[in-house]
Amino acid sequence: MAEVTNAVKSPQSLTLHERRMKAVPKAPYNITQVYVESAQGATVYDIDGNRYIDFAGGIGIQNVGHCHPKVVRAVQEQAAKSIHTCFHVAPYESYIELAERLNEITPGSFEKKTMFLNSGAEAVENAVKIARKYTGKPGVISFDRGYHGRTLLTMSLTSKVKPYKHGFGPFANSTYKMPYPYYYRAPENMDPDSYDDFLLSRFEDFFVADASPDEIGAVIMEPVQGEGGFIVPSKKFVQGVKRICEQHDILFIADEIQTGFGRTGLLFGMNHFDVAPDLLTMSKSLAAGMPLSAVTGRAAIMDTPDAGQLGGTFAGSPMACAASLAVLDVIEEEEIVKKAQNVGKQLMAAFHHLQNKYELIGDVRGLGAMCAMELVEDRNTKEPAAAKTAEIVKYCWQHGLFALSAGMYSNVLRFLPPLIISDDELNEGISILESAFESVTK
Repeated sequence: MAEVTNAVKSPQSLTLHERRMKAVPKAPYNITQVYVESAQGATVYDIDGNRYIDFAGGIGIQNVGHCHPKVVRAVQEQAAKSIHTCFHVAPYESYIELAERLNEITPGSFEKKTMFLNSGAEAVENAVKIARKYTGKPGVISFDRGYHGRTLLTMSLTSKVKPYKHGFGPFANSTYKMPYPYYYRAPENMDPDSYDDFLLSRFEDFFVADASPDEIGAVIMEPVQGEGGFIVPSKKFVQGVKRICEQHDILFIADEIQTGFGRTGLLFGMNHFDVAPDLLTMSKSLAAGMPLSAVTGRAAIMDTPDAGQLGGTFAGSPMACAASLAVLDVIEEEEIVKKAQNVGKQLMAAFHHLQNKYELIGDVRGLGAMCAMELVEDRNTKEPAAAKTAEIVKYCWQHGLFALSAGMYSNVLRFLPPLIISDDELNEGISILESAFESVTK
């Protein structure tokens, strides 16, 4: 394994980095100091010619891989026909066809309708708007460690203060947080089943102490918490939350923005829990990097807002819809869901091997190819090892691997490689990761 050049130290990258620092504010943070020239499949090349294995996937966007030929061709063909007419002015078939396909493949056998937007945060905002309009109830419950976006409302639904919320208040009213299971850090002497019962019982106290059920219009949940550290709940917990929603006429919104389109080893994360949400938000891998998000839900709920109350100038652009239709074809034709299962098995096996070798790794968890390792200073105290996590992320990109951190305490290594990644690329990335642990722990 050859060490790649630190991009910022090379003349070409250094010049570009200096331009970035002068022209762009610091808030849009860069995880790496790698300036990309091109990307294909699960491989990225920087402007200095260095090659990187991508275990980040644009934060979960590249499930079918960078620049998949079918997606590129679809975008090119659409660009030659029309780039933008605005669906609200002059609609087009690709928007309708994509809505039909998402209505068909998302969880739930009931009649559905779909609308499109530009980003995951916009999808969440609009799902909440729809829920409030339908129920006539303003309150929204999200979960500890949940992440739903950076806009005012979605930031209000998000848990982590730094960097996402610090200094940006006051936040949106009528938003509340409930505990989400974190089995690795559950109270001592509490087995998972009892832990689920305890967390679900907290709803009873909430409805007395914080807000009455007749004030709560929706509960929003990630099937697997993404930014929160790839925390996987039990089927009992998810079904328990859905049951509480049904008892109190509260809509259940599934945030599938990071878990969707095969990432968890099934087409959608909620498929693992046998729960059909009332509303479902999607983005990221929906269009392989083109800006597109969606809200799909029960037809009667989706039809509650009046004409003109939902939408956006660029929402569901012809090029993004063309890309997404190609993505859905690739998922089916190339059996992406099966590939996700295989990638997940290989990653989890490698991570358990590393856990047996390095005391730094306290927990290994995941669902499908959405895999993570939680790093701790001490396995008994479980003190988060945030600094070492940051060291490993930096070592990885300096040696040819893109990796990401996550978690409330920034001590989780999370991995979202393109699902089309080859075994050779996967093994090469794992080898770099092991070298990173060796370097940090020696």
